[in-house]
Amino acid sequence: MRLKIKNQFCCEFLKKIGFSKLKRLFFLSSLLYFCFYFFNNFGQISFDLNFEEDGNTLLLSFLFCLLSIYLNAFAWKYIVLWFGKIKIKNNLISFYVLTNILKYVPGGIWHFFERFNFIKSISNPHLAFYSTLIEPFFMLCASFLMASIGIIFSPFYLLLVIPILFLNRKLIYLVLRRLESLKGKAADVLKLQNTNYQLEERIQLSSFFPVRAFLFEIGFIFSKFIAFMICFNTLNSENTTDILFLFVIFCLSWSIGLIVPTAPSGVGVFEACFLILGGRNIPQNIIIVCLIYFRLISTSADLLISFPFLFKKFLKRI
Repeated sequence: MRLKIKNQFCCEFLKKIGFSKLKRLFFLSSLLYFCFYFFNNFGQISFDLNFEEDGNTLLLSFLFCLLSIYLNAFAWKYIVLWFGKIKIKNNLISFYVLTNILKYVPGGIWHFFERFNFIKSISNPHLAFYSTLIEPFFMLCASFLMASIGIIFSPFYLLLVIPILFLNRKLIYLVLRRLESLKGKAADVLKLQNTNYQLEERIQLSSFFPVRAFLFEIGFIFSKFIAFMICFNTLNSENTTDILFLFVIFCLSWSIGLIVPTAPSGVGVFEACFLILGGRNIPQNIIIVCLIYFRLISTSADLLISFPFLFKKFLKRI
């Protein structure tokens, strides 16, 4: 009886506060946590780099960030194809790449909005909505699957393979319905009418499992990690750190940054989670500088590759 009353109280409390407020609180807490670690280790932090010697390695990190954007774009293309659109325009990849910078805009849905309108123009609105909505779930499944390598550290990591079990023709509709209920505001912004219909009749999946889309998502995460490792090795040439350990906490931290949409591109959340999960196993002063450099390089790649889109938008407003 007490447990039932306690559960009812918790549900009413969460409804009163709202999950959006909790996500903002988590985002702000992550930023504060990262700032705390930054200023706590400020005396040991050095941003000095010999760009004549390390410039080429940082450029290589930048190129892998660019590669990750294109791999993600190809993954989205094959997600759309999996959802039933057979003939598609050749500029789908370039459109995805150009709109990638919009993920940094507060709200976290404007890149979805642009892609939804694009797919809607060549297909039906329901296919456009669900193929756009499901993309983060693909990324989450790929990241979790790669992080499950951490099973060598703890059996707990085996649980991370659960999301991928739903990534098939039989169970994906359960995920779509759940995402639709969680993304009610997105449906309102996209002006999609919530009519009663059989989802299976609207979405015709082309195969049982989206192999190509999933492999490209894995390539996307792996390219991001390589870019991160290049930064880390450039700044941490004297110390040795377990690469597999770094890989696992990178995937987990990136996944948490993805789950919290209040954080534009996971800014602050990814860094804070990396510091928490890394603990004392990684020199704090090194990892803080590495995270900052990686964020700057990754954001610069998004800005550079999306500049034509931003310039076109700017001209329209003039």
